[in-house]
Amino acid sequence: MKQGLFEIIENTALTDKVMRMRLAGDTSAMERPGQFVDIRLESLFLRRPLSVCDWDDESFTILYERVGQGTERMAALPAGERLDVLTGLGNGYDISLAGGHPLLVGGGTGLSPLYGLAKALLKNSVRPVVILGFHTAAEVFYTGEFKSMGIEPVITTEDGSCGVRGFVTAAMDFPYTFFYACGTEAMLRAVCEKSRCPGQISLGKRMGCGFGACMGCTVLTKNGAKRICKDGPVLNSEEVLWEG
Repeated sequence: MKQGLFEIIENTALTDKVMRMRLAGDTSAMERPGQFVDIRLESLFLRRPLSVCDWDDESFTILYERVGQGTERMAALPAGERLDVLTGLGNGYDISLAGGHPLLVGGGTGLSPLYGLAKALLKNSVRPVVILGFHTAAEVFYTGEFKSMGIEPVITTEDGSCGVRGFVTAAMDFPYTFFYACGTEAMLRAVCEKSRCPGQISLGKRMGCGFGACMGCTVLTKNGAKRICKDGPVLNSEEVLWEG
């Protein structure tokens, strides 16, 4: 983990609700796709944890949805603004588990870490199948970025207005060696129950510190209590204990 000041070099809208922000600074603490950053916003007590979509030696990109006070404030920040950011948080996905034909499943802004994961897999000469789920066609985003890597994502929408009608699980009926997923807890549970092979999922929980000190994001697993910010956010699918 590293703390530093990062300068906003892009903060643009992708849909009515989804934004892309790119920040320049020291990214040396970022090692794996699926890790996250924690951003301090002026006058707000808690930092905002957000998955890293992509990064290089000089900058990183996040995708976020305007859903509350913090993200609404982020959406109004101009290029040139500098933010205090903790980087290199969490454990990230393990690409060594992918096998020859991995599947990536993302729902909404849950696709964010899967973009960086797809890049890492391609760099390792492994081409994944990507399924991206949305409520409706107006909410579809980032398909062009996947296509630019040579990946044609399978799109699902709940109302059938784009791609396959239904949830992401409606497009999962084909063989794959391993799956990686990120999205709502309901989506992740459905993907785990649908899949017949192991996988890794990125769980989202409300966080206090973001680096394992406060224990506020602890969840129970088959392997005992785990802190989503420190032991996660990526967990092996078979160890998750679903509530209810």
